[in-house]
Amino acid sequence: MQYPEPISKLMDSYMKLPGIGAKTAARLAFFTIDMDEEDVTDFAKSLISAKRDLHYCSICGNITESDPCDICRDKDRDRSTILVVEDVKDVMALERVREYHGLYHVLHGILSPIEGTGPEDINIPSLLKRLQSEEVQEVILATNASAEGEATATYLSRLIRPAGIKVTRLAHGLSVGSDIEYADEITLLKAVEGRREI
Repeated sequence: MQYPEPISKLMDSYMKLPGIGAKTAARLAFFTIDMDEEDVTDFAKSLISAKRDLHYCSICGNITESDPCDICRDKDRDRSTILVVEDVKDVMALERVREYHGLYHVLHGILSPIEGTGPEDINIPSLLKRLQSEEVQEVILATNASAEGEATATYLSRLIRPAGIKVTRLAHGLSVGSDIEYADEITLLKAVEGRREI
């Protein structure tokens, strides 16, 4: 039996999300149909608002409603330190710790020859530009403890060190293969405190 076209289209939309297969998409589609119309409208408005109203900070690459983002605009942040992360979600995770008071830089990916991701495909040029124009004394590399994350950290270290800027790496309080986004606050705090020069 074939689903009516509106359900099929809704299922196809849900299957575009990561980790959603046909069975989960069908379950979500029927759940959506059973929702109050007002809730569905609010859900649709939230999707549209997230897509239209959010963009990346022109300085650090963090997601924001205003440009530059709140962190880059904050005059109380330590401007001598930039913490480099792979993804916006990593900024959110580190901010929950409330112990790091410097600036961030979001790469929006990592080097991965297998997936064809090279230095030109991630947010490296704007980082190098920031290092020329700001009074940065330390760059903390906070890429994940994966083979690609380590390769990205090593690559960035080789680019940055000739400028005379201290380059450190988060301590491996984070387990190898884990993502910063899923680490608890204490693990992240220990990782930031135990960073080391590379």
